[in-house]
Amino acid sequence: MSLLALDSRWRRFNDDTRQCPCCGQSFSGIYDLGYDHPDDWPHGPRKDQDVVQVGDDALNSDMCRFDGRYFLRCVLPLPVRGADDHMSFGPWAEVSEDTVQAYSATYGADPKPFSGGEGLLANALPGFEDSAQTAVTLAGTSPAERPALSAIDGDLAEAQANGISFDELLDIYAAAGNDLRPHLTQD
Repeated sequence: MSLLALDSRWRRFNDDTRQCPCCGQSFSGIYDLGYDHPDDWPHGPRKDQDVVQVGDDALNSDMCRFDGRYFLRCVLPLPVRGADDHMSFGPWAEVSEDTVQAYSATYGADPKPFSGGEGLLANALPGFEDSAQTAVTLAGTSPAERPALSAIDGDLAEAQANGISFDELLDIYAAAGNDLRPHLTQD
């Protein structure tokens, strides 16, 4: 048994039948945080549109191009120490045109494997406010999955390598605008 299993907050966080005594809210455990577009995207959110096209600038759910820059939406996993699961961010990475073309080749009638590449993180991540423009590597995945990101150095790389605590996870959610901590302290 992990020490995390002894934390009553963790048990409440993962019990979808429990209702918070102050608001009635239920929780079902770890959830991911995604991003509609790179932070620098100048044309607003995509919302329910398949593609936002403004002149030569374009944004869909997986790729973005504007001002001669190219971006891919990726997955950046963070293991949670003591848990069998991880939390993932769904940020964008600024990459070269060659990397976008290699990723585009994973689609279509004759898909090719994505060999990965290098880039820069294109979103500031809550809990890692200095993370925007962090150097990252993109790992190839199956054609049905977004590339996996790994930070090359800094706090984000350390968190990916060593995992985050449950308290750090709650801090990330709070920094993203959803402070669950008060709802997990009492029955």
